Amino acid sequence: MGDYMKSKRKRHESIQGIAFLSPAIIVIGIFVMSSIVFALYISFHKVNLFTGYYEFIGLDNYKRIFTDTKTRIAFINILSFVAVVVPIQTIVALVMAAVLNTNIKGKIGFRTVYFLPTLTSSAALTMIFMFLFSLNGPINKIAVNMNLLSESINFLNNPKFALKVIMSMNIWSTVPFFMTIYLAALQEVPKSLYEAADVDGANGFKKFIYVTVPQLKPITTFVLLMGIIGTFQMFDQAYIFSGGSGGPENSTLTVALLIYRNAFGQNNTMGFATALSIMLSVVVFVVSFIAQKLNKSDSLY
Repeated sequence: MGDYMKSKRKRHESIQGIAFLSPAIIVIGIFVMSSIVFALYISFHKVNLFTGYYEFIGLDNYKRIFTDTKTRIAFINILSFVAVVVPIQTIVALVMAAVLNTNIKGKIGFRTVYFLPTLTSSAALTMIFMFLFSLNGPINKIAVNMNLLSESINFLNNPKFALKVIMSMNIWSTVPFFMTIYLAALQEVPKSLYEAADVDGANGFKKFIYVTVPQLKPITTFVLLMGIIGTFQMFDQAYIFSGGSGGPENSTLTVALLIYRNAFGQNNTMGFATALSIMLSVVVFVVSFIAQKLNKSDSLY
């Protein structure tokens, strides 16, 4: 009798759990899973959503990804972006968090000031950096006055510098967010580890390398994954910077921007844009998985 009542209670609890989860399951099923299935369907077709034209073309959209010149340029640009931005923003955020976690004067004020870029919209930050790096902007004037440059450089229209300007902007705007995550994690590092390091005669740098960094390894994995996903999806900054063209000379063309141009541009190649989106998802998953394994951490806790 006792086993029967226990089994009945478990069954009742399971029904309750499913009932509580059902609204979320329905919403996810309608707005997420159905969208993914429809996207997969579109990726095998030549599509014009305005006229309702669908033509099955098999794997042609996926084959085009490997032969299209602009797609290759976009992936090269975004891989370069990830390779530069993600390590720098992670290292800078960790170092700043470690410094602000000490007993330096005015650390609360510094935390507030450093976090301000996170509260500013991406569009506004892009416009600010475009002004700073414009031909007659402050950066050029300061560099020329200090004899660092013989003449002003048109950073915005120079293919050698355009993407680097967006990189610097992205690093400056994302470091405060990751710094805050590291600061929260640093509160959980046992003080006894630092006291033991003091007994062993370790200086501040050694305590950072051998105590702080290993203890924050799971958080570093999280920061790396967030950074990788965010940089691969970078769209608005490149769109505003180039006016949607990906210029100059495709130097700021990202995969997300290319997807937008194919989906809603004059070519209206929605099928190819959808295939490109799916390929981007696969690349993000693979790169994130590799980053997680290289950091030798499988969980956040």
